[in-house]
Amino acid sequence: EVQLVESGGGLVQPGGSLRLSCTASGFTFSNYYMNWVRQAPGKGLEWVSRINLRGESTSYADSVKGRFTISRDNAKNTLYLQMNSLKPEDTAVYYCAKGLSWSERGQGTQVTVSS
Repeated sequence: EVQLVESGGGLVQPGGSLRLSCTASGFTFSNYYMNWVRQAPGKGLEWVSRINLRGESTSYADSVKGRFTISRDNAKNTLYLQMNSLKPEDTAVYYCAKGLSWSERGQGTQVTVSS
């Protein structure tokens, strides 16, 4: 059974930083592209970032480019998202999603950016 467990969310002031983690199990983590996606209140899912199998190639939505960094540790079956210079519009539930089709997601972790 595929399991994706996100952690690291919380309340942070504008301009602050958070590091999200996603621990994967039930599949061969190193065989899949991985993504971070988010859902703001009252809005649909928004793709945030993607990383390739060995972490050599990354891509980002324009809204987070230059502020967020995705990474992975295949030995630990863990995906990360370092979020810097956070803005109120980054407030959302953040999910890690498996594969190019986001076939499965975790339960999410809430990120709230507010003063």
